Amino acid sequence: MQRRRAVRVPASSANLGPGYDVLAAALGLHLELEVSEHDGPLVVESDLDVPLGPDNLCVRAFERLARPEGFRFRISSQIPLVGGFGSSAAAVVAGLMAADHIFELDADVEALATELEGHPDNVAAALQGGFVVCAPGRPPTRLDPPTGLEAVLVIPGEAVPTSAARAALPDRVQRSDAVFNVAHASLLMLGLARGDWDLVAAGLYDRLHQDARAHLYPRSHALLERARAFGALGATISGAGPSVLVWSHYEMTGALVEALRGETAGWAKVTRVPFETQGARVAQIA
Repeated sequence: MQRRRAVRVPASSANLGPGYDVLAAALGLHLELEVSEHDGPLVVESDLDVPLGPDNLCVRAFERLARPEGFRFRISSQIPLVGGFGSSAAAVVAGLMAADHIFELDADVEALATELEGHPDNVAAALQGGFVVCAPGRPPTRLDPPTGLEAVLVIPGEAVPTSAARAALPDRVQRSDAVFNVAHASLLMLGLARGDWDLVAAGLYDRLHQDARAHLYPRSHALLERARAFGALGATISGAGPSVLVWSHYEMTGALVEALRGETAGWAKVTRVPFETQGARVAQIA
């Protein structure tokens, strides 16, 4: 019997304002990967603008655990390939989970995916769903999204390389800025745990990375403050940017989406999505 598995992995947004390289959230957009045995060489099928061969990221992750020859990979995704929504983490997780389940390896997928990605935040959110806190030396801690919290994604048409975004950061930060971020990350997580919208809104400020990168995406950065005027709880740059994660209570989201579409017409796409409670899942296909 030919072995087949289908993997579904959510998008993710890292940093969440003050939680640089520590906080992340899963979002209700998904990558879907179907891997099936067949009599022939490696085959990769997708309508996405991705490599259709051994250089494909899902295939490379799969190969970390098993040879991909003799398998067919079918890939579809709602996750933007650039912009800061964890598309590479989702692909890595999908490839690793497919190989792990097909060959029944019981591998440490989280550790392997973190090694391949270079950082744990998007990986943890993709695997576990919800909100995650990634602290060095211990497993990520997960928190369910509070009822009523929604996300609105502002996705610019032009991308910014992650390498450029990393290079824009200073080597040293002021102690006062570090203290500011510790305080606001604490407010944010306490607000999420309690479902306290005032604390969530108060906790979305950052002094470590967003201002330092503002010159790379000035229109996105301008939305961080202006989003509140449109009825949002606040806004954060998603990962390395240039996309923006706008935080909303569900009662305000409809009007917020319309306002943001008017504000960003001609340079960005606006999409309403839930925060995703479910992490990556694997199904056996008959």
